[in-house]
Amino acid sequence: MDSNTPLKRRTVLAGAAAFAALPAWAQQEPWPAKPVRVVVAFTAGGTTDILARAVSQKLTERLKQTFIIDNKPGAGGNIGTEMVARATPDGYTLIVNSVGPIAVNPTLYTKLNINPLVDLVPVVQIADVPNVLVVHPSVPAKTIEEFVAYAKAHPDKANYGSTGIGTSSHLSGYMLAKRTGMQVTHVPYKGADALKDLLAGRIQFMFATIPSVIQHIHSGGLRALAVSSTKRSRSMPDVPTVEERGFPGFEAGSWFGFFAPKGTPDAVIATLNKAVNESIPSLEAQMIREGADPVGGSPEQFRQFVMKEYEKWKAVVRESGATAT
Repeated sequence: MDSNTPLKRRTVLAGAAAFAALPAWAQQEPWPAKPVRVVVAFTAGGTTDILARAVSQKLTERLKQTFIIDNKPGAGGNIGTEMVARATPDGYTLIVNSVGPIAVNPTLYTKLNINPLVDLVPVVQIADVPNVLVVHPSVPAKTIEEFVAYAKAHPDKANYGSTGIGTSSHLSGYMLAKRTGMQVTHVPYKGADALKDLLAGRIQFMFATIPSVIQHIHSGGLRALAVSSTKRSRSMPDVPTVEERGFPGFEAGSWFGFFAPKGTPDAVIATLNKAVNESIPSLEAQMIREGADPVGGSPEQFRQFVMKEYEKWKAVVRESGATAT
């Protein structure tokens, strides 16, 4: 029988047309088939960068493709975040991002070119990183209650630093001052300069991420009074929470996770989520040692968490009056 009959040709052409109509990703090899770019919207050496590199190394080993870190800092994380939101949603451009660009900046900034809550898809949370209230050793306070009393008695010595207006370190200090009635002076810095001045005694206190100050706490360069999470940090189990010390509901910290451009195939999201969850146990000891609490979980759990964080920080930013352009 002639295999080149009209019916046979129509069948072949119909099959080819159906294949051509499939999305490009469906015609490709299983993801990842080539190196993956992981954008970090902050400079190298920070908490976001450290966590992104640690997890990306595990993903490289597990998925047999290189996950390459690409630092794109600037504008409070907005530059790198926008870059990924506008990237082709094929799974080869991802971002490890944090609370600021995702949950704070949509309210803090008067104008954003993208909406990170819409244009990015939450994939998996990597870790929670509580803030810790630290004071210079010259401050005669061993507990948060003693510190509040000291600050009220010496408002001229109640200056706190932050890594910038609208950052978690700024808003955490604002929240504590409002809850306690302290009259404090906020001194915004650019990045790590705040910690340098705190260590030098030019400012008296700060809410900082645990990874950024844990070594200074251990060495005696700073004194930890309380952590801002709802439960004690596994990195510093002897340090109480702010809530424990009489301020119920006080929660302010950082978190980190993978996001992908909107439209990224579900299969890619599922593969990445599974690989990160499987990698976290081997990183647990390192994360805890450096001040992070491992999380993991499903994309939906992360999405719900992100939206809850957005609503919380929206209220705080508006109440504080903080704005950025």
